[in-house]
Amino acid sequence: MSAGPSSASGTPAGALRHVLSHLITPLLMCVGMGLAYLGAFHAPEPHDLRVDVVGSGASAQVLAQTLQDKGDGALSVRTVADRGIAESHLRTQQSYGAYVPGSSPELIVASASSDTSATVVQKVFTEVAAGQGAPLQVTDVAPTADGDPTGQGIFFLLVAVSIGSYASVAVIGGAGAVLALRIRGVLALATSLVVSAIGAAFAGPVFGLVDHGLGGLWALAWLYSAGILLIGVGLHTFLRRWTTLGVMLLFVMLNFTSSGGIFRPELQPGFFGSLHSFWNGAGFVEGVRSHVYFGGHALGGHVLVLALWFVAGLVVMGVAGLAEARRRREAAQRAREAAERAREAVTLRGAAGAEEEMEEAVGV
Repeated sequence: MSAGPSSASGTPAGALRHVLSHLITPLLMCVGMGLAYLGAFHAPEPHDLRVDVVGSGASAQVLAQTLQDKGDGALSVRTVADRGIAESHLRTQQSYGAYVPGSSPELIVASASSDTSATVVQKVFTEVAAGQGAPLQVTDVAPTADGDPTGQGIFFLLVAVSIGSYASVAVIGGAGAVLALRIRGVLALATSLVVSAIGAAFAGPVFGLVDHGLGGLWALAWLYSAGILLIGVGLHTFLRRWTTLGVMLLFVMLNFTSSGGIFRPELQPGFFGSLHSFWNGAGFVEGVRSHVYFGGHALGGHVLVLALWFVAGLVVMGVAGLAEARRRREAAQRAREAAERAREAVTLRGAAGAEEEMEEAVGV
């Protein structure tokens, strides 16, 4: 009995089932992006945001303790002896604001560390100064480049480099699936060079996001992009059509939200704040900030994060190579077995034909 029309693969019903099965991926992307972005960004609130009060007298101690108690965990307030120590803390990202009390109160910030954190701190101490009946003077000891007044240009550069990298994974892993894995690996590294060069062009001559340190920014962008491409191309061996969802989970949903490009971890829920310490997007954003604005302070740690992701990409590619080699051996074994079965079938048919001819001869 022939199959009914609803079960035939070429029928409208079969095509509809095929489309619906593939709609699962974009719907999961929708859910994932909503959970990640809204979970990370919809209600930023400070927690343990480090600020300094400059002064060693009783009044400075009382002010610091009052702010600490009033903040109820939002701020981590410390006193420092003088302005020089406060500025050193800002330049090494140990604090995000320093308040100098007095008849002309002053707030010292480093907006290059995080414009949103500086804004939160400024709001807090504007109220403090208003309570003392004096206007607040704000001094920025680490301003961003003129082409990046909000300090968020590095984040959007991260977005551009990330999309160029993970979108290329689909091409290399899909259209290039017939190529040997080592060739796909070379293509991945070559593509990362192009993507990072485009990113450096955006950051420098096109938009002026940075006014110096462009070579170091390019190197960080290349290491970041190469890690994504190697991991993505390697994962394609195992995930196939789910690769796009997989790389979006790793390098968009969890990556952009934990990078610190919009809100630092002190303004985010704990989950995303914890990812900030070792995720590759945070390594890129904080690495660029450190290199361009903070004299390379803690740059080694951020480079190490990116290097470990690059090494992870090499490991994934190695595992993929072993898996593909095993599949080739299994396919060759199946082909040999099929050929052997075919030869046996031919031999049996030949023997049956000879026996039939002999029976006919005997009958005659």
